[in-house]
Amino acid sequence: MADKENSAAAAAQPRLTRAAAKRAAAVTAVAVAAKRKRVALSELPTLSNAVLKPRQPQQPRAKKASHAAEPKKPAPAPAPAVVAVGDDDEEGDPQLCAPYASDINSYLRSMEVQAKRRPAADYVETVQVDVTANMRSILVDWLVEVAEEYKLVSDTLYLTVSYIDRFLSSNAINRQKLQLLGVSAMLIASKYEEISPPNVEDFCYITDNTYMKQEVVKMERDILNVLKFEMGNPTTKTFLRMFMRSSQEDDKYPSLSLEFIGSYLAELSLLEYGCVQFLPSVVAASVVFVARLTLDPDTNPWSKKLQEVTGYRASELKDCITCIHDLQLNRRGSSLVAIRDKYKQHRFKGVSALLPPVEIPASYFQDRNE
Repeated sequence: MADKENSAAAAAQPRLTRAAAKRAAAVTAVAVAAKRKRVALSELPTLSNAVLKPRQPQQPRAKKASHAAEPKKPAPAPAPAVVAVGDDDEEGDPQLCAPYASDINSYLRSMEVQAKRRPAADYVETVQVDVTANMRSILVDWLVEVAEEYKLVSDTLYLTVSYIDRFLSSNAINRQKLQLLGVSAMLIASKYEEISPPNVEDFCYITDNTYMKQEVVKMERDILNVLKFEMGNPTTKTFLRMFMRSSQEDDKYPSLSLEFIGSYLAELSLLEYGCVQFLPSVVAASVVFVARLTLDPDTNPWSKKLQEVTGYRASELKDCITCIHDLQLNRRGSSLVAIRDKYKQHRFKGVSALLPPVEIPASYFQDRNE
């Protein structure tokens, strides 16, 4: 009887050992993979300002309020336009249906110009002492990698950058806290947009544990208080979805290619501090212009229909279009490659390899009155 029990125990022992070994191997594999994928931003404090196109040196700060730089005011919202959709859209996305489109568009246009939801156009010059536009761009480039690592939806990334810009518009921080601001803003945006957002420990880990959980939570609280818990606001992505639907008005532009290149250009705009001055709808409309120009350089990308839908004439978008065009041609931010590498992938049809004409014909900025 004892021999049978010993035999059974001996037979069971290898199985237990193999199961334990398998669990240990799985844990080790996960740890190794996570360590390999970590994209901690440790270089930010020491990077020079020569990464991007240099900006004019900051002038000495005026001590009196009367001499302080006056931040640029957002342009007035254009007249709301009704997004044109077909009858077969009534069973699709309700935000694209005719019964809702006009009211939603009007609401979003009124919301994007509210001062409480707008960053200051010149906060680097007037508020920040230790943080530069280059550092902001490096942070955003890194956050793109973090969003990819955790498979976050694009709206989370856009909201994150919006929170960062709004916070920096009224609070000066040192460069050592800039990455902390970035992960804390992404934590909030993840809670707002994601079904299963990463937890605080995930964001500590992605910084190579540069910050402790308590520091992230405290910064999260500071952001919420500064933004007065106004966490929902339309972003470039919000308007891009609406405008892209109308830009596919004919078969000249393959729908997937147009969508991917639009997403690519919109994310590039997040890198550029100069784009902070533009309303999200302006950036979205400009992205559609440049995307269509890239796919069909010989045809004026701005149609009468797009002018009606977006509420903007091409001439009104010229400054923003030029900025995005320069980003696409690597005239700005050429050393920041996270977004370009992301859209080189096959799943995005490698759209970052597509380039528009070097110069945009002046005739393309003429108003479409026909």
